[in-house]
Amino acid sequence: MGLPGVDRSIGILRQQLYRQLRTMVTGDEPAVRNLTDPFVDEAGLFGPDSVTWRVHADGAMFVGGIRALFLQTMHPLAMAGVADHSDYRADPLARLATTARYLGVTTYGTTAQAEAAIAAVHRVHRRVVGTAPDGRFYSANDPHLRSWIHNALIDSFLRSYQRYGGARLTPEEADRYVAENAVLAERFGCDSTVESVAELRAWLRNVRPELVVGPQARTAVRFLLSPPLPIAARPAYAVLTGAAIGLLPAWVRRALWLPVPPLLEPFAVRPAAWTLTRTIDWAMRTPLDQPDLAAS
Repeated sequence: MGLPGVDRSIGILRQQLYRQLRTMVTGDEPAVRNLTDPFVDEAGLFGPDSVTWRVHADGAMFVGGIRALFLQTMHPLAMAGVADHSDYRADPLARLATTARYLGVTTYGTTAQAEAAIAAVHRVHRRVVGTAPDGRFYSANDPHLRSWIHNALIDSFLRSYQRYGGARLTPEEADRYVAENAVLAERFGCDSTVESVAELRAWLRNVRPELVVGPQARTAVRFLLSPPLPIAARPAYAVLTGAAIGLLPAWVRRALWLPVPPLLEPFAVRPAAWTLTRTIDWAMRTPLDQPDLAAS
């Protein structure tokens, strides 16, 4: 049993961290669903017994999200759409909040909420068309580009959870995670769906000849390495970014000019990132209905 004063101080710290993280990631948007309550509503695309609910609620997703952004810059058509139509450099936190809200709704919302969020993305993507620097036409609603975005994200979340998550998935659970998200891929409009880790990795290997690093990718990578975040958030972001880079394939790191010193990643980055993601996970699991301890 802890001391009352110490327990209250820890509770206040936890609430403060939770609010700061939520404000940074989702802005003022309310939570999609209170995961600390018994599940009584419609299950949505996945449901509380899914591997997806477990993985996407973990603090390791912060590493996975950054890794996905680095990886996604490798496709020149996807990168052209981001460079030409996104304001990520002007307001990166707003873009983060939009993406986080989409993931939260599609993962934890009802089926109707998830489908409405997907439809909204499709409407926005209709305007994201143009010509890449290499002269090729691109469209954000291209089913193949959708597959690239989806599979890069799922691979990144899975790898980050397996290294930094609260409990490593068994091979069967990892396959189930990929298979569960095939439902989302179908609704998202991907041109192919993968339903196991082996299929996911094979798809990513097959798409490798399409991946080329150009000036737009270089610009995005420089931004990802040093975005205009609040000063207090920069040390934590540096740790998460280092962990994300360490999870990239070696050939991607070389292509993006992201070398990792041999001893730094396993002996410095991994312990720091594991501690940070566990702290984030602890803070993000603060009960939504808990009273404000600082005001009591």
